[in-house]
Parts: sequence; C-alpha cells; structure tokens
Amino acid sequence: MAPAAKWADAATTAKGQARAVVAPAALRTLWLNTGTLCNIECANCYIESSPRNDRLEYLRRADVLPFLDEARAMGAAEIGFTGGEPFMNPDLFAMAGECLARGFSVLILTNAMAPMTNRKSELLALRDRAGLRLRVSLDHHTAAVHDAERGKGSFDKTLEGLKWLLDSGFDVSVAGRSFVEESEEAARDGYRRAIGREVGLTIFPEMGAPGELPEITTECWSILGKAPESVMCASSRMVVKRKGERPAVLACTLIPYDARFELGRTLREAWRPVTLQHPHCASFCVLGGASCSA
Repeated sequence: MAPAAKWADAATTAKGQARAVVAPAALRTLWLNTGTLCNIECANCYIESSPRNDRLEYLRRADVLPFLDEARAMGAAEIGFTGGEPFMNPDLFAMAGECLARGFSVLILTNAMAPMTNRKSELLALRDRAGLRLRVSLDHHTAAVHDAERGKGSFDKTLEGLKWLLDSGFDVSVAGRSFVEESEEAARDGYRRAIGREVGLTIFPEMGAPGELPEITTECWSILGKAPESVMCASSRMVVKRKGERPAVLACTLIPYDARFELGRTLREAWRPVTLQHPHCASFCVLGGASCSA
C-alpha cells in the first residue's frame, strides 16, 4: 500500500494526525485581486503574474460594490489591492476612491514601476485622502538579488518610483523577501542605505518546497505557541474574477488556483472554517508567521 500523500486529505495529514483548521474570527481585511496581468514576470511569483497571464481578469468597480457592502456590514476596516500589478487595472482609482469614500483604509501593493509612475496625476489626486497607504515590493536592498528575481534593471526603476512616492508625501512601506540569510538588523540597515532614509519594512518568508514542509496538525498550535486566530485566513478573504466567470471569494491571497480554497460567491458564504491543506499554509502563515495585511 502506497503511503498517504501530504496535503491530500482534508481531515488528516499523511501521518494520520488531525489536520489544523482555522475558524473565522472577525473580518479585518478584504483583499481585491485586480487581475494577474503584470508588467514584469518574477521568477518565483506565487500567483504566476506576467504580461501574458490574464487567468484572473481585471476586477471592475461594479464587481466590487456588493463585496464592499458585505465587508462594511461584517466590520472590516481595511481593503487591500493586490495583483498582478494593481496599477495596470483601468478601474483601480475608481475602486480605491470608492473604498476611501466609504471610510475604509486602503492598502495598494505595487512594484512602483511604469504602470504606477504613468498614473502619477491620478495617484496624486488621492494622496490627501485619509487612509491611503502603499506598499512597494523591493525584494532586497541590493540590485543583484532583486534583479535576479524580477529582471535586470527592475531594482533601479522600483527604487525611483519608491523615492517619488516618499518625496511626494505618500504613506509608504516596503516589502522585502528572505532570499538572503541575514539578520533583520542587517536587512534594515541595507534598505536604509539603499533608499536613503528610514521606511517601514516587512520581510516576508519564502514559500518552502512542498515535500520538505511539515503539515500543520491540531497539536501545532500548542507546540508553536501560536493561536489559530493569528493566521491570515481567520481575519481576511480575497475576491478574484476568473476569466469568463463571476467573482469568487478565496480563503487568502496566496492560493489563487486551488479549488479547495474557493469558498463561495459572497463574503458571507465564504466566512467559514479553512482547512490548512496547502504548503503555503505552513511555510508562509504558520511557520513563517507572516500576514499580507498592514
């Protein structure tokens, strides 16, 4: 008899232990995936964004209005825009403006390259609206490491866009990745030198190889001293629009193509327990301790 496959069974792990499940707590963040199209193609993009991948279509303002109504009724305070590259979506500013007008805080993730800098005037028009924040993906504080992931010359272009945002008075932070073994202090020092000033910084863990990662069991919470409600899927959901389909609600931002993590067509329908049945649940959320929200 062949051994049980890891991540395959919803109730138990390959070793026969009870699999961890995260119950919904309070909705804090609703993520809107603006589409998978991006101006660049990163080597390790978890969502496979590229100039050719339109597997997730552009969300439009009309698509998101019902979800904003639900999010407000459920007590959410933050709307996050992710992609792809959000600034490629023609309706980004209409959607972000709608969210701000409704009193949500808005977080836009961006690579700060041409799709953003080509829309400076629209962005400046939103700058003084309360609650707008941007987070720029600068994978490392050196061009060599960043460009190995995102393409030659991308470091300089992103750094230029980031500095424009800072000089223009936007509320900006930086997202790095743990490609290089270095202390947090060394990383912060490196970013400070590269950018020329202090800026908020989050270093996200890398997704581990599925075969090497332990599955998350019910016992892991006490072993790790971690509460299930601290995991991202306890407090957030993501809306996507698959090509040719109606929008759907997913468990989180990291697993866009696995049908097991598509929870419904409305936020209410999708507000149910999530089984930690994917390698990203282990490497990013539980063992890595990361969350995409601000």
